[in-house]
Amino acid sequence: MEWLNNQNPVLLALFATLTTWALTALGAAMVFFFKEINQRLLNTMLGFAAGVMIAASFWSLLAPAIEMAESSSKIPAWLVAALGFIGGAFFLYLADRLIPHMHLNSKDGESEGISTNLRRSILLVFSITLHNIPEGLAVGVAFGAAANGINNVTLLSAIAVAVGIGIQNFPEGAAVSIPLRREGLSRTKSFLYGQSSGIVEPIAGVIGAALVMYVQPILPYALAFAAGAMIFVVVEELIPEAQSGNHKSTHMATAGCIIGFVVMMILDVALG
Repeated sequence: MEWLNNQNPVLLALFATLTTWALTALGAAMVFFFKEINQRLLNTMLGFAAGVMIAASFWSLLAPAIEMAESSSKIPAWLVAALGFIGGAFFLYLADRLIPHMHLNSKDGESEGISTNLRRSILLVFSITLHNIPEGLAVGVAFGAAANGINNVTLLSAIAVAVGIGIQNFPEGAAVSIPLRREGLSRTKSFLYGQSSGIVEPIAGVIGAALVMYVQPILPYALAFAAGAMIFVVVEELIPEAQSGNHKSTHMATAGCIIGFVVMMILDVALG
């Protein structure tokens, strides 16, 4: 652990997000074994991802942002957290409006963002890519905060964020590649498209860590920003998609969300 503490936080964030990307690829590789994915299982996985992101948003991002603002900012801590949180949500709102994408349960012609003639498969990948922007940002900001010695944000808690994001990336990768296979793509193309949805995580992670390392006054805002972006994704996309289908599958989605929240909470509290 002492060796890790002496490493550059930006490099640690890069390695951590490369690992979360690898877990996305591992999940996407499930397409080589399965062509179909049970709707109840898919809803459960999406619910689990939502639970992880909700828990990470508070335990790993918002709470440390408020604590840091209380000790270092002349602006009221609640205002710092609110501004950062709203900023993150608004950033994802703009991305949602501008980047062409399509949800897993959308029908042809129901794409969002700017008009495009891109294939449905590409639009599905773009949808999951939107999820991964705040996830990578959260990991990077967490490592940057740990390097700055912020209370309640240790290297272990930053690792907990990466582990939690990585755990939910595995089913998310499968949730992309297997539906693409059902759309008629080959197994290889489905895998390549599925894993490519996670490529933005290392990019966002490095940017997040570098920003808070070299522009330290923005750290509490950055933490809250990442939280707002993640909650936007949860409410805008993950929960609606997880609640599709009959009442039995929606119950499974709710159970998955609760389990995901508990897993992430335990990781953060135990390691933090």
